[in-house]
Amino acid sequence: MSLPKLFIAAALVIAAQANAQTASSTSGALVIVPAFGEVTHANDQATATFAVEEHDKDKAAAASRVNQKMKQGTEIIRREDPQASLKTQGYYTYPIYPEPRPVQGAGMPKAVPVGWRVGQYLEVKTTNLAALPKTTAAAQKVMSLNNLRFGLAPATLKQLDDRRIAATYLNLNERIASIAAAMGRRPADAVIDTIDFEGSGRYAQQEVSVMGSRAMAKMDAAEVAEPTFEPGETTLQMRLVGKLKFR
Repeated sequence: MSLPKLFIAAALVIAAQANAQTASSTSGALVIVPAFGEVTHANDQATATFAVEEHDKDKAAAASRVNQKMKQGTEIIRREDPQASLKTQGYYTYPIYPEPRPVQGAGMPKAVPVGWRVGQYLEVKTTNLAALPKTTAAAQKVMSLNNLRFGLAPATLKQLDDRRIAATYLNLNERIASIAAAMGRRPADAVIDTIDFEGSGRYAQQEVSVMGSRAMAKMDAAEVAEPTFEPGETTLQMRLVGKLKFR
């Protein structure tokens, strides 16, 4: 046998021995594999918080105006968006004291409020995003938009959860194949022992703070221009850890 052919044969023998040693050394090896998956979907649900607030020296008068405006606003929203879900979020009544407020103490007269602040909040959930600007503008004739955030409807979340699980499991199989190749093994040699879904993912909603102050300007029935909203999208993530062994 010529010298070049001898070198080639020796190299083949060494490679075969190396592969055999690799396979035998990884037999029974326990491997922990993390996997990751995510899905993104356009937001299809809005949650808006409307508010009414009144100030008056007469507590009953302030409460009466709040009740009247909240009733009007609620009727407007129901008329503009019959499918919307409405929920009262809170009702408050606070005394207003003169500034600076007198210091109270032994022998000092009790501070007397000079007026009252009364308000109420209404939460509105809707999937009718196309009509949301019109609905909001109509409601703003008598109410203030206090907060607005976009997210995913429950049915959409369920659909995305199925896709997210599938994407994460696919990533696990892809990683197992890569690890097996790096170890000189076949993916079929790997037997999955445990799959630990560590969490259902993080739900991030976009929030738009429309009003940061409790005090609101006086409201009247004047026409309000329709606002512009961009619902954006939500990304749901999932992480799992798989434990497997090589035969």
